[in-house]
Amino acid sequence: MLSLAIALAAGLGAVARYVVDQLVQYRTRGDFPYGTIIINVTGSLVLGVATGLALHHGLASTPTLVIGSGFAGGYTTLSTWAWETLALAETGDVWEASFNVVGSFAAGLAAAAAGLGLALL
Repeated sequence: MLSLAIALAAGLGAVARYVVDQLVQYRTRGDFPYGTIIINVTGSLVLGVATGLALHHGLASTPTLVIGSGFAGGYTTLSTWAWETLALAETGDVWEASFNVVGSFAAGLAAAAAGLGLALL
């Protein structure tokens, strides 16, 4: 039953990722993957909150797994981030590719830390 719940949450996360990416990319210009950054940063925030709730407030393992491995796992994307970074570099946008790597990593860590902090409230 847990596997089914995780799979359903991952499916919801994947659909949410597609919708958010389309909404963001529709509203931005250029080739920079703003949608993927927003998705990965908000996913890091969700995972930080879930982890914080589990660590500090006793959130049970089942909802933690469904939220973290399921929803956040289906919502965030390492492969798209890597592919978009490579595509930027291949087209000569080395500065944007570098910013995508460093900026995504830093923003993701900050969002996860903020999520942990929110869970302490």
